[in-house]
Amino acid sequence: MASRHSALAHAAYHDLLHALKDEAVSELRGTPTRVERNGRVYWYDSFRLGNQVRKHYIGEDSPELAERLARHREMREPARDRRRARARLVRLLRAEGYLGLDPTTGSLMAALAGAGVFRLGGTVVGTHAFRLYEGELNLRYDLTQAAQTDDLDIASFERLSLVLEDVAAPPVQQVLSDFAFAPAPSLEPGRTWRWRQTSGTALVEFLTPAFQHEGLRDLPALGVQAQALHHLNYLIAEPIQAAIPYRSGVLVQIPRPERYAIHKLIVAARRRDEDRLKSHKDRAQAAFLIKALAQDRPDDLLEAYEDARARGPRWRAQMDESLGRMPDSARALQSL
Repeated sequence: MASRHSALAHAAYHDLLHALKDEAVSELRGTPTRVERNGRVYWYDSFRLGNQVRKHYIGEDSPELAERLARHREMREPARDRRRARARLVRLLRAEGYLGLDPTTGSLMAALAGAGVFRLGGTVVGTHAFRLYEGELNLRYDLTQAAQTDDLDIASFERLSLVLEDVAAPPVQQVLSDFAFAPAPSLEPGRTWRWRQTSGTALVEFLTPAFQHEGLRDLPALGVQAQALHHLNYLIAEPIQAAIPYRSGVLVQIPRPERYAIHKLIVAARRRDEDRLKSHKDRAQAAFLIKALAQDRPDDLLEAYEDARARGPRWRAQMDESLGRMPDSARALQSL
């Protein structure tokens, strides 16, 4: 059985997540407005600035968001009191042993969230996302699983970035510059999808799904370029929100845990020989999540697994290659 945090800690995490979602709609400047584009419905905060009407993107329509917007004017507690209440929940989580972030990474995440990166569709992927399943699934990580990476990967859909008609403020490039990140050279002069910290080893990468060939794509909402990768569409479809227990909490987006686990099976098989350590890490994360999800969310895991297998023989071959080295995970998936 997977090791769990206490029921108190799990409740505190969801209280923090709920409070952060409320905070996102607590200070609208105008009127919540539904906008339909290409068959999808999005919510905007519409307000007048001089003679112009501005629209500030809130999120894609869902029953939860619609309900929050309907009662946003009832959230009358002063911002300082709301912040202090969230900070108390963060202290409780840290006391219960929840993973934290180092000050540099935590400050960067908070700054990116403040600029609207995650509101505008950015989804944290990679090890930072894996660590955040601790709260979503109420899992207690050991020292190996808790290891933090200096790399931060953020993925977003190119089409979503084009349709939103809203942009990060301040610009993402300015946020990164403030944290001493500089664009890393790429094969396309004047364009980059990787930003390296000049005073350390940290790296921020922007990614987007590749529906045909891989290469660099523009993400207008974020004002950056992103590397297009195959299989990423599967990973970041229908992301969920997560709370980072840092300061008074930071609200971000991460992939659904069942999709993350299955995607890691594929990624592990695609790694080159020189990336064997990364392949091992991919399989270890997948095995950890498959074990937990098979206990708590077997239907979600089965749906994600069947979805991936239905996408063609190459997908099935890559998953089977990884599962050939993971007999326990293979048995867990076969028994769903």
